[in-house]
Parts: sequence; C-alpha cells; structure tokens
Amino acid sequence: MQDQMRSYLDFEKPVAELDSKVDELRALAASGTDISDEIGRIEDKAAQALADLYQNLTPWQKTLVARHPQRPHFNDFIKGLITEFTPLAGDRKFGEDEALVAGFGRFRGEPICVMGQEKGDSTDSRIRHNFGMARPEGYRKCVRLMEMAERFGLPVLSLADSAGAYPGIGAEERGQAEAIARSTDACLALTVPNVAIITGEGMSGGAIAITTANKVLMLEHAIYSVISPEAASSILWRDGTKAQEAANNMKITAQDMLRFGVIDQILKEPVGGAHRDPAAMIATTGEAIAKAFDELRDLDAEAIRKQRRQKFLDIGRKLG
Repeated sequence: MQDQMRSYLDFEKPVAELDSKVDELRALAASGTDISDEIGRIEDKAAQALADLYQNLTPWQKTLVARHPQRPHFNDFIKGLITEFTPLAGDRKFGEDEALVAGFGRFRGEPICVMGQEKGDSTDSRIRHNFGMARPEGYRKCVRLMEMAERFGLPVLSLADSAGAYPGIGAEERGQAEAIARSTDACLALTVPNVAIITGEGMSGGAIAITTANKVLMLEHAIYSVISPEAASSILWRDGTKAQEAANNMKITAQDMLRFGVIDQILKEPVGGAHRDPAAMIATTGEAIAKAFDELRDLDAEAIRKQRRQKFLDIGRKLG
C-alpha cells in the first residue's frame, strides 16, 4: 500500500505525467532552488485533473480501478476494523483454502463472524491465496463458520473481492457448484443479521456465495456481475479482446447495482480511488458497517430472515 510504489493505470497517464513533474521539481528544490510556488501550482493542476478524470469513469475504467493491486484487500480491512481476529481453517471435509479467510473477532467491541476473499499483495501471498479465487473448501469453511455464528447468535460480515470461484478441474471434481449453492443457502437461512461489502471485484457465484445479505454495500468504483468482462467477451463474440466493449454494456458498476436494487448503498471512495488513501476508505467502510448493523438491531430472528429473502426476491421488479 506504500505511496512511493504507486502504479498508474493507463487512463491515468495525464495525472502520472504531472506527478512526475512535481517529483522532478521537488528534487530540484532540494538543491536549494526556491520553486515552491511552481510545485504548488502543478500539484493543484494534478489534483484537479485526477478529480475530473474520476468523475466520468467508464465501466471498463472502473473495472481497472477495482482490480488495482494497491486497493485495500480483506486483510487490510481486518487490520483496520476488527480486533482480536482469530481465523479458523479447514472445511472438516477435505482441507483448507486460503483464498477465503474466515474467523471471529470484535467490531467496535462486539463479537462478530467475518469472512472474505483475500487476493494477496505480493507474489508469494497471491499464490498462497490463489488470487482470491476460492475452491469448494473455502465456501464449505464459510458455511461452517456461519453455522457457528448462528449457534452463538453472532452477526456475520462478509467482504467480497474476487474474479470468481476457481474453475480448476480439481475444484469441479470436489463440487464447486454445490459448495457455492450451499454457501448461498446458508446466507439466506441465517437468523442473525449479515452485512456484505463488495470492495473490489464481485464476480459470479464466487461473490454471491458470501454476499447474500440483509444489507449489501459496494465501494464506489467496485464492480459486481455474473461474469467478468473478459469471459463475457469470449462467450458473446468469441474474442477476448472485446472485454472493454463487454464491460461498457454489462451494467456492472455500483451505480447500476443501486439503480437495479441489487445493493443498498454506495460507499464514496477517496478522489482517485480507494488505493490512493486506503486508511480513509477503511474508516468510511467501518462507519457504514456500523450503521448497517444498527439498522438491523431491532429485528427479531424471523424478521431478519424474511427481510433478507424478500430483498433478493424483489431484485429486478423495479428500478431505483
């Protein structure tokens, strides 16, 4: 997450050039030349260019932002929001899947069950977490923890950020589709409140399996869809290079999801995306989570389950 290692997306080239100019001038100023006014002028210009750029992002550009490697991941949210986090491992049937991290901790002093995909932030961790693409064991682990949360009356928080469930042969042989369906059903059956956040990519059943919640929130530049733009392009046009065209027609943005009633709230990101100020984004997310659970606090067990089921039955019946 370090600022000095910031990577720019292709469409951010004008901002990158201005930032580079600022760095050059700062290096020159370090030698004793007083050019603070010029530095300030270019910094203001860069900030304005960034703000203008992010006010009119296309769905494809939002897809690139949602995938930014410096965007806050599951572990970042856990470190910033959850205390005493204790991860649990294994599905008690086959093994452990580190693509889905799940455990128990405290959110603002209250016990909570937390789960979500972790993509990793280095080569080693990305391989270990399988780039956030969960196998059946990950979803069965989540079901196990949801059953424990139900038994102890603990609320459930899920954070989704995945390109989709892992499509490997082994995963399919071990019942990937069944595991996703069981996890989705477990979410719907909960009589404790659950809140889900789409933090980056929310792709296909791999995301839906843990986001079938009473309240579904989405970061401003996150995406949510039944399939990735690249996969849609390959299926519709048999041409993977048309991913940009697919994204621009798939209605995958947070704004689309709110209009269709798929999500309940959009969480505003810092100017330039969550990756430019992860701490601020995590703080905003924490406030939204607290508010969402507070709104569910007075509902009894049956009302919680009914509200969740009705929420998903109503999707597509009206536009916001």
